[in-house]
Amino acid sequence: MKLTIDDDAATLHVTDADGERTLPLYCDEAFALISRHYVRVGWNQKYSYTFSWLGRPVIQLPDDMMRLQEAIFMTRPELIIETGVAHGGSLIFYASLFEAMGAGRVLGVDIEIRPHNRAAIEAHPMSRRIELVEGSSTAPEVIAQARAAAAKAQRVMVILDSDHSHAHVTAELEAYADLVTPGCHLVATDGVMREVAGTPRGKPCWLTDNPANAAEDFARRRADFVLERPAPPWSEAAAVPEITHFPSAWLRRL
Repeated sequence: MKLTIDDDAATLHVTDADGERTLPLYCDEAFALISRHYVRVGWNQKYSYTFSWLGRPVIQLPDDMMRLQEAIFMTRPELIIETGVAHGGSLIFYASLFEAMGAGRVLGVDIEIRPHNRAAIEAHPMSRRIELVEGSSTAPEVIAQARAAAAKAQRVMVILDSDHSHAHVTAELEAYADLVTPGCHLVATDGVMREVAGTPRGKPCWLTDNPANAAEDFARRRADFVLERPAPPWSEAAAVPEITHFPSAWLRRL
């Protein structure tokens, strides 16, 4: 695809498999096309590595963080289980939302929690709402700990952000799906991999080996989950473009 922006004429000229066309620059379709390339280029340039939450690095698009906040506030989980801890920024983010909402706990699972990251998380003011579990997210003993935590909560949300291979995400989906309560979400993050497979930092195998494909396959197998992006609770825009690293990520339990 080739996009040519003409600021003077306020047009976007598009050349793709369907031929050539010229769009008004300020229209929903032009915004969607430009946004797709913004996400691809931004991912390659590590734009999402430039943010933190309450002092801890959080490697997510701000757009995705806002959508997560909306979903958490609307569905009111009492427990969020997240696989993949890294620097702990997302755990702090969820914990701070729970702090503002007055209830809720976070369980963070990672195959390796580096000592300096653990120390920073445990020293953080939000640590009282966070529990860390070190081990493979698909190991039976780790799943058992997650089940024990979920058994104490009325509403549970699960966010998968560890190994992003199709096989591992599929194993996580099968292991954690039954912990998600009706109305809450099971989120398979970073399906953007298939969108950025052809970028300098990408890999061709990501076209199929990615979380989005795993989530889509899971939704076809499970009648109790539907794959749908949460609708914004408020918007004045005619259309909401998908500026996200989480395409085909949101599985809502029916």
